Amino acid sequence: MTETPISTRRHTSRKALWTVALASIIAGCAAPPPPAPVAVKPPPAPVAVAPEPAAPVAIAAPPVVATPTYVSQANTARDYRRDAATHLYERLRERIFKGKMPPLLQAVGVLQVDIDQQGAVTDVRWMRAPQHVPAVMAEIERTVRAAAPYPAPVRLGKVTYTETWLWHKTGRFQLDTLSEGQL
Repeated sequence: MTETPISTRRHTSRKALWTVALASIIAGCAAPPPPAPVAVKPPPAPVAVAPEPAAPVAIAAPPVVATPTYVSQANTARDYRRDAATHLYERLRERIFKGKMPPLLQAVGVLQVDIDQQGAVTDVRWMRAPQHVPAVMAEIERTVRAAAPYPAPVRLGKVTYTETWLWHKTGRFQLDTLSEGQL
């Protein structure tokens, strides 16, 4: 009888080992047996209980919708931009930079603002974001949203206007539409 070489025996035993390992893995993936049926007791018979008097139901008041302080008669988005800038200046008087802006500003950003027919801000998008000062970007967005409601664009229905924000390091600003210029 001839003896099989050692390399063939090793190959055969490795193959058998892999086959056993694969079979174990597959067996472990099998679904568990279904649970044994459980006897269900019938529900108890209903007991007669005297009804309690109904509590008064609170009716929610309709949501309060902020009405704009005034309306805009603007025929174009560019005309509306002046009304929106005036509105922001009136609401934020203490934050407006007085006089000409210095030559070096902390940030200059261009923002598009969508206003619906009621004067509410529906969206804010940066066209030129001052990404080097994310805190200023967040503050401008917060300020724009907090100033709502804006003048209702009665002739336009809704409007998207673009404004350039000139931001000083003190946190005061000017809007390009009403800017007093720069030194």
